[in-house]
Amino acid sequence: MTLPTLLIIVLAGAGMAYMLGRMRSQQIAKPIGGVRNLASLPSYYASLMGLWALLPALLLIVLWSVFDGAIINSLVRAELPIEAKSLSSEDLGLVMSQVTNAAAGIGPADTLGVEYQGAIQKLSSLNSTSVKAMPILAIIVLIVGCLLGYRSIRATHNARYGVERIFNVVLIVCSSIAIFSTFGIVFSVLFESIHFFQKVPFTEFLFGTHWSPQIAIRADQAGASGSFGVIPLIVGTLLISFIALVIAVPVGLMSAIYLSEYASARVRAWVKPALEILAGVPTVVYGFFAALTVAPAIRNIGDGIRDWGAENGIQILANLSVSSESALAAGIVMGVMIIPFVSSLSDDVINAVPQSLRDGSYGLGSTQSETIKKVVFPAALPGIVGGVLLAASRAIGETMIVVMAAGLAANLTVNPLEAVTTVTVQIVTLLVGDQEFDSAKTLAAFALGLFLFVITLALNIIALRVVKKYREQYD
Repeated sequence: MTLPTLLIIVLAGAGMAYMLGRMRSQQIAKPIGGVRNLASLPSYYASLMGLWALLPALLLIVLWSVFDGAIINSLVRAELPIEAKSLSSEDLGLVMSQVTNAAAGIGPADTLGVEYQGAIQKLSSLNSTSVKAMPILAIIVLIVGCLLGYRSIRATHNARYGVERIFNVVLIVCSSIAIFSTFGIVFSVLFESIHFFQKVPFTEFLFGTHWSPQIAIRADQAGASGSFGVIPLIVGTLLISFIALVIAVPVGLMSAIYLSEYASARVRAWVKPALEILAGVPTVVYGFFAALTVAPAIRNIGDGIRDWGAENGIQILANLSVSSESALAAGIVMGVMIIPFVSSLSDDVINAVPQSLRDGSYGLGSTQSETIKKVVFPAALPGIVGGVLLAASRAIGETMIVVMAAGLAANLTVNPLEAVTTVTVQIVTLLVGDQEFDSAKTLAAFALGLFLFVITLALNIIALRVVKKYREQYD
């Protein structure tokens, strides 16, 4: 029986348990004067019985799916010959893969030799037993849960408390999964970063001005172990993000003010969805637009300005050089992409400002523009700052537009007309293809990820401080 089929059976059984619990509660209510004499409504008794049937069976399926492979592999390894048990972890993993393929019928069964036939047969037997045992045990647990839930239906039993406790536990488990996932991501990146800093000094990484993680072929080449200065990546990331925010923040904020304070309901109903469509466009489409339209247009404009400067003897303009891949092209398109983040969030925050503040301002003789500048905008500032920082985080984490429009060159420059790269682009570049995860080149991706995490954490702390400061003033 396949896993989807088993899940459908378990859900159907839980639905039947729900109906049975409802019928049972109504039967109990008849001799005592009706449903109002029960400790809970019939729906709570039915929900409790359905949960008794559903949750234990689902828990068994999840635990079985998670630990089944590890337990079977440990039992099969006990059947391996002595020389196989003494192999390194990588070689032992390769042997286990060959045993698994042989047990699944992939390739000839005698590839590993006679001494491995016991492990192959053991694996086949355990897999067959596991496939047959899990559905049977899940259905048994489902039935037992139904019986326990059926016995719990009594007129004096307050099933509502039981249902609420179960949902409270489920919510706590879901919250814990999110928290532990975050800790898992942070610690995994942190541990690999520690391995990287054991190979490359932290000061070289943080203050180095040259980024070239390629391992040199000859020992006499400059940087035989690679150059891992992160300063060019930081400058490139901040440059492109700054250009994007210069475009997105004024346009998004003014759009939000117009839609919330000046636009009619009909105009708002059309313009706001049109702005939010920008958030649904795939980033690869923005990248194509930047590479095929914006970047060539910027280069043509730059060439025209250079030719004009040469004709008129203006040396500064005559020396103007515009790269075919530039930070300006990537920043402009990225700014267009993040306009909805600023506009939509700012619009919602401005609309949430109490009308009483506006009325009080109008009552004191203020105009609409004065009310917006001195009352509405300061009151909505915490939410606006949150939207801007969300847009900044989105810009810092963007990869596709930078790859297609700004290039991969790690140049230390603040000239927006030159090619630059960002932290996220280099993370992708370092992890593309077959890599050794014990080399400084690959481990550098984790160090960059940790650095990016620290930057976004700092942005969040700044946002919390701004929100706290102004929220206290206007509460």
